[in-house]
Amino acid sequence: MNLPNKITVSRILLIPLFLIIMLYDFDWGNMHLLGADLPVTHFVGALIFILASTTDWVDGYFARKYNLVTNMGKFLDPLADKLLVSAALIVLVELGSAPSWIVIIIISREFAVTGLRLLLAGEGEVVAANMLGKIKTWTQIIAISSLLLHNTIFAMIPFRFDMLALWVALFFTIWSGWDYFAKNSHILKNSK
Repeated sequence: MNLPNKITVSRILLIPLFLIIMLYDFDWGNMHLLGADLPVTHFVGALIFILASTTDWVDGYFARKYNLVTNMGKFLDPLADKLLVSAALIVLVELGSAPSWIVIIIISREFAVTGLRLLLAGEGEVVAANMLGKIKTWTQIIAISSLLLHNTIFAMIPFRFDMLALWVALFFTIWSGWDYFAKNSHILKNSK
C-alpha cells in the first residue's frame, strides 16, 4: 500500500474517533467562540472531521505529484469520503442539527454512485472522481463543518450560513449524482 492509500485509510480510521467524541456523553462543558457558546465535544469533533477531510486533498496531492495513482486509490478515496460524510451527517441528524430528509437524499446518492462504481469495476472500468464530484465533496465538508461548529464562525451574518451551505451541498450532491449516472449510463444498458 502506497503513501496516498495509507493517508486515505487514516481518514477512515478517524471516523470511529469522531463518533466517540460526538456521541459519548463527555462532560467537557462549553466554550465561548466568537460570541456564541459551543459544546467542547462539538468543537473537538469538528476539528477531527476537518482534519480527516483535509486528508482527501493530501492523498490526492501525493498521488498526483509522485505518480502513485492506483485503481485501489481511485476506489478507496471516494469511499472514504462517503463514509466520513455519511457518519457526520447521521450524527448531525441525531443531534437535531440537520433535517433527516436532506441527509437521506445525500446518503442515497452516495450509495447509488457506489453501486454504479461497483458495476463499472465489474466491467473493468475504474472511474476517478471528476471536478463536479470534488465540488460536491467540498460543499458537503463546508456544510458539515459549519453545522458541527453551530454556525459560530458565521454568527455575525444575518442568516444561517450552515443551513445555506447544507442546501448548496444538497444541490451539488444531486447534480453530481445525475452527471455521474448520465456519463456512465452505458453500464446500466449493458448489464441487463
